[in-house]
Amino acid sequence: MKTKSVVTALAALAQDSRLAIFRALVQAGPEGLPAGKIGEITDISPSSVSFHMKELSHADMVTSRNEGRFVIYSANFTTMNALLAFLTENCCGGNPCLPLCTPGCAPAESASS
Repeated sequence: MKTKSVVTALAALAQDSRLAIFRALVQAGPEGLPAGKIGEITDISPSSVSFHMKELSHADMVTSRNEGRFVIYSANFTTMNALLAFLTENCCGGNPCLPLCTPGCAPAESASS
């Protein structure tokens, strides 16, 4: 992951509402959540959810797909894991210290995948 992408991702997450949204999407897994449900879970108004989703999308921290008339948002686990790997790549001076520095998340595949 390039430094500019890391800074963009960290900047997107460095805000209370966006961090809460991203954490809710990570918890939801690959199936994701519609914007309305994100608002309910995080107690954020729909217009604010849209604003924050734009920032998270720009940072490639979330993906979206259309299902009927709904937009379903999901955490981008590839970007999340790349960010974690970047932050920990020189952990313990580059010496193996597993499992202390093993980053990553491998959510179960959704039934629709």
